[in-house]
Amino acid sequence: MNQENTPLFDALIRHKEKQTRSFHVPGHKNGMVFAERARSLFDPLLSIDVTEISGLDDLHAPEGPILEAQNLLACLYGVRNSYFLVNGSTVGNMAMILGSLNEGETVLVQRNCHKSVLNGLMLASVKPVFIEPKVDEDWGISEGLQLESVKEAFRLYPQTKAIIVTHPTYYGHCGGLSEIIEFAHSKRIPVLVDEAHGAHLSLGDPFPQSAIEAGADIVVHSAHKTLPAMTMGSYLHINSSLIVREKVEFYLQMLQTSSPSYPIMASLDLARFYLASFGENDKTNLMKNILGFRKELDEIRHIELLKKDMLDPLKITIRSHENITGFEFQHRLEEKGVFTELADHKNVLLVLPLMKENSSEYFQNIASVIADVVCVGKGEVKNDLVYKQSGLITPLALTYPKMKKRKMQFISFQKSMGMIAAEMVTPYPPGIPLIMMGERITEEQIQYLEQIIMDGSRFHGGSELRNGKLLVYV
Repeated sequence: MNQENTPLFDALIRHKEKQTRSFHVPGHKNGMVFAERARSLFDPLLSIDVTEISGLDDLHAPEGPILEAQNLLACLYGVRNSYFLVNGSTVGNMAMILGSLNEGETVLVQRNCHKSVLNGLMLASVKPVFIEPKVDEDWGISEGLQLESVKEAFRLYPQTKAIIVTHPTYYGHCGGLSEIIEFAHSKRIPVLVDEAHGAHLSLGDPFPQSAIEAGADIVVHSAHKTLPAMTMGSYLHINSSLIVREKVEFYLQMLQTSSPSYPIMASLDLARFYLASFGENDKTNLMKNILGFRKELDEIRHIELLKKDMLDPLKITIRSHENITGFEFQHRLEEKGVFTELADHKNVLLVLPLMKENSSEYFQNIASVIADVVCVGKGEVKNDLVYKQSGLITPLALTYPKMKKRKMQFISFQKSMGMIAAEMVTPYPPGIPLIMMGERITEEQIQYLEQIIMDGSRFHGGSELRNGKLLVYV
């Protein structure tokens, strides 16, 4: 297939050039009805913000340009079927789980997963068994699953029907996935991969191995995270007879909006074209500039860069040698106009652009800004507390059906230890739950929670955290 084609984008342009009169939704009528104060900014996009009219196909029953665009996507990634997602990887993870598992089945799950995976498990009413990945105690960062932990979990739970893996991690750690997939396939069970941050890994060396290349059965990509796609634009890929395609498609049409955004879908078409056109010279140029940027950062004596094998080059994790938390470090950078992806109590994470040209200019002066802000006086004293439970294998203390029948109550942090959480507490970003609904709360979790609240972390869930309370089952 010709990867230079952009069938959906081209169809939208052809429709725009017809200068049609809209008597259909959306209500802005090709931009004719819109707030004047914002018209100059929105006008170009509104002209292609249309709906399922003749010639523009239907995401939920594609047979025209959307189908052609999705086929090009599947061809590029070398999979059986690919799908556009307009509700982010969140909807992809949920459809992946609902489409691959049946109610009551046991599934092994990497503990440092995104909250959308947990929500998908809850909707599917399955029985998750969580495996704690290896933890880098120096940096306080969770890495990937270890094969030995997966084998032990399967020995304890031989009724397992699938394994859910997050690859790469938010901090860009990869590795070990192909061995886990090989083991799972020897047991005839599928591996479901949330590869939200790895849509670009198909480019190959010097990037780590992609989940698709490693043999994953179904993969979700947040195209908008590392490819030039609009926010919420994502992909889902099926590449295995262990996955029932029709079942996944059913849940995609159930969970996704019936009024999908054509600008988002067009950006997914264009992002695929961009990735397909990213050649060896582009990779060489990009890596030259990334390595040059890392060298500049290495020369700043007040900071340290995370250096490990199998790290995605588009991720750079930095920590300060001064007495400041990652949150304070991030705040200082924002005051200078440099906005990073996330901070934790130790580190700051930068997500670099997958640029073909001018990438050297993109990095210009950033190292000097970082050097300036990290040297401005002494900040808060940094606590080295790390949440570390490498290799633990734990089921939930309550099944999802039983949770629905239990009463709930807010109690103090100290009294909550040993009780079962009735809410999900998720530092955001990265969106990885610290406390999961249905699990027994540990002293270590409470100590870490208290520390990151004091450090300035933001949360999804935990409405009474600032009052020192958690919602538990009684």
